[in-house]
Amino acid sequence: MEETIRILMTDDHPIIIEGYQNTLIATKKENQVLKIDIANTCDQSISFMQQAVDRELPYHVLFMDISLPPSSDGEFMSGEDLAKYARRIMPKAKIIMLTMFNEPYRIHNIIKDIDPEGFLIKSDLTSRELASAFQAVMFKPPFYSASVSTIIRKTITNDIKLDDIDRKILYLLSQGIRTKSLKDHFEISLSAIEKRKKQLKVIFDVSDGSDESLLAVAKKSGFI
Repeated sequence: MEETIRILMTDDHPIIIEGYQNTLIATKKENQVLKIDIANTCDQSISFMQQAVDRELPYHVLFMDISLPPSSDGEFMSGEDLAKYARRIMPKAKIIMLTMFNEPYRIHNIIKDIDPEGFLIKSDLTSRELASAFQAVMFKPPFYSASVSTIIRKTITNDIKLDDIDRKILYLLSQGIRTKSLKDHFEISLSAIEKRKKQLKVIFDVSDGSDESLLAVAKKSGFI
């Protein structure tokens, strides 16, 4: 019996997305009929999703690249925003996130906020892995690529427990943001941020008290 699977792929690199499409068509099961729409921008992706809902033919699977130029109205800044929107209007759709990033902070946040059925790091990606991810997400999610699985495993097995603010402080410091500028990224005072930094250095047992040593230990522990 034929099974029609409606798919939306969103990526701003047409050659990459063409490769994804060809891989899925070449490796699908005999009874699967793939109906694939392709969006290269946030605006196109939103339009396809709205049309699908209006026709009462929602997508079964959404491939979302994280790095996309903002939508024309500035409401959607990335594939993360699109995925959150898709969760609201098509709650049964399976979401596969794709990214070049392999930063633990970003990956941790995306899993927490979106809980995607699939999460693939592009540097891990082969045709075989993409095909495996698609079939796994359809029938037995989740499917995480090797780098994502390693980051999750490191975080789970690590005895150190950090909240979202601590994680964000480490991430911003690793991006070169100076301590005095951190207050622009939080709703807490600079003194509260500095207290948290001191506590982080205690938690990670940073003997020399430098930010560089803190970041080195946090990176080794899988937090950035």
